[in-house]
Amino acid sequence: MKSAAKPLVAILRSSGGSGVGAMARTRDTHLTPEGREALANELERLTGARRREVAERISRAHETGGNVDNAEYEEAKNEQAFVEGRIVDIENILSRAVVTKSAAGRRKKGAKVQFGSFVTVASGRGSSVLYQVVGSAEANPSEGKISESSPVGQALMGRKVGDEVEVQTPSGVSKLRIKKIG
Repeated sequence: MKSAAKPLVAILRSSGGSGVGAMARTRDTHLTPEGREALANELERLTGARRREVAERISRAHETGGNVDNAEYEEAKNEQAFVEGRIVDIENILSRAVVTKSAAGRRKKGAKVQFGSFVTVASGRGSSVLYQVVGSAEANPSEGKISESSPVGQALMGRKVGDEVEVQTPSGVSKLRIKKIG
């Protein structure tokens, strides 16, 4: 007896209906051109060389110890699941991507923080930090890329040089002053 259920990947990739894929596509994903390019490059690596590497690992592990009680085989299968999941995630992000040109280079008097802006802020402790305001799909705080929907990103959006904002963080309220927008 054949199952009528669609696999999850098919649901995510479906173009219509009320499945998970239809719900996921209702929200656009904002990306900078650089963020879109980075995701496209990652997708190319995953669907090419990475997929082949994992398939070879699975094959070698299966040949050396079968697939029952074989830790190497299980690890390779888990890695395959991760790679395939990441491929689906990236395809989903790129299918909903709205590429917005970076605000970099638009340095005008009275400029306001917007998507793609590079913003230098001073904290109450006197240290300065450079952030780029990006979409959540490319946010990486360790690289200074903060999401427009994060508490800091929301507080900075629409503000101009000299403005001070207060941001609720896990460690308490932080006060930031915008020094430069680029």
